[in-house]
Amino acid sequence: MLDSLLNSLEYRKIDLSLERIVSVLEQFNNPHLHYPIVHVAGTNGKGSVCAYLASILSEAGYRVGLYTSPHLVDWSERISINKKPISTEDLTKLVSEIIDLTIPLTIPLTQFEVITAAGWLYFARNFVDIAVIEVGLGGRLDATNVVPNPLVTVITSISLDHIQLLGSTLADIAREKAGIIKAHSPVVVGQLPLQAAEVIQQRATELDSNISWIAPAIELNGLCQWQDIIYQLPLNGEVQLQNSALAIATSKILIEKKWQISDRTIIQGIASTDWPGRLQWLNWQGRSILIDGAHNPASAQALRSYVEKLNKPLHWIVGILASKDHRQILSNLLRPGDRLSLVPIPDNPTAELQELNNLAQIICPELEQVEIYEDLFLALEQANWQERLIIVTGSLYLVGYFLSDQLTQS
Repeated sequence: MLDSLLNSLEYRKIDLSLERIVSVLEQFNNPHLHYPIVHVAGTNGKGSVCAYLASILSEAGYRVGLYTSPHLVDWSERISINKKPISTEDLTKLVSEIIDLTIPLTIPLTQFEVITAAGWLYFARNFVDIAVIEVGLGGRLDATNVVPNPLVTVITSISLDHIQLLGSTLADIAREKAGIIKAHSPVVVGQLPLQAAEVIQQRATELDSNISWIAPAIELNGLCQWQDIIYQLPLNGEVQLQNSALAIATSKILIEKKWQISDRTIIQGIASTDWPGRLQWLNWQGRSILIDGAHNPASAQALRSYVEKLNKPLHWIVGILASKDHRQILSNLLRPGDRLSLVPIPDNPTAELQELNNLAQIICPELEQVEIYEDLFLALEQANWQERLIIVTGSLYLVGYFLSDQLTQS
């Protein structure tokens, strides 16, 4: 029922605009204005920053809504309160209610706008103390960008992605991300390329918004340290030094605003954070596998940096959406001696596999092997597990397909 409702909207192409979502939210008495929010944008890292923040605030005793996208296995992952996802029944009712309201008003909401409206409504009707909201795409015209006075806005990173919609330069993309900055609301920002940083700084200055530029935490004898907080990171990858630092810095600003968050709460909240599908180790048929939803050049580079430190021969199993930067993703992943299996992403517009095959061999002619499979699990069955580390990557949707099978088998 839920899938059919949402899939009926799938034909409506992405149309970045705030008019439709604002009109619908007005019909529901503006639920997004009934609680404070932290708003998080960025090319990469925004999901894990949101997860850290929601975990910290939950640990502090608050009733915390968390809205993220996309989901890996089930739509209900996108909307949760204190780490408990909305039930499929409740989400179905909300989606039906929103769609039924929009039909006579002839407001053609997109799929993302409907699920976002459901999140705003669910949090209001369940009386959250605060909501942590992840931007879906860009920022300025994203359906989440309807709150005029967020407690804090966060911009995690900026690199080239979604260039068809956001622009072809870092400055273009930065202007879209900067759209979540609001007048007099503090802004927390990670390390950015100079071209992007200048745009963010200019926008914050125009709006008289205090901006904090946050350096990554440092590693310290197996722990991490950012300012006076020493903590254990539960998520893998060097990028988490930056993401966790952004979450801590945001928590410190909330403390200044009289939110009751102790250092101990921050440490415990970070330690208990779970964010699947990103540099995640799992067992498949009794064998260790690494999965990561790297879907753009920057996240592919972060994945490559992580696995290089493991000093093992690699076998990549990759599926990439047709809309992505195939050349740069493969360039950042592949090195001489690697093996590569190319697979489709079920129910999604996948890049043509033979073209990826040709491209991979041009980019890295010293690959030991390149093969095409009609399904991820056929590729896994044929992989040489004794010799190589197996990595499934290229798309969060491919990772979701893998995890869905895991749930079915368990």
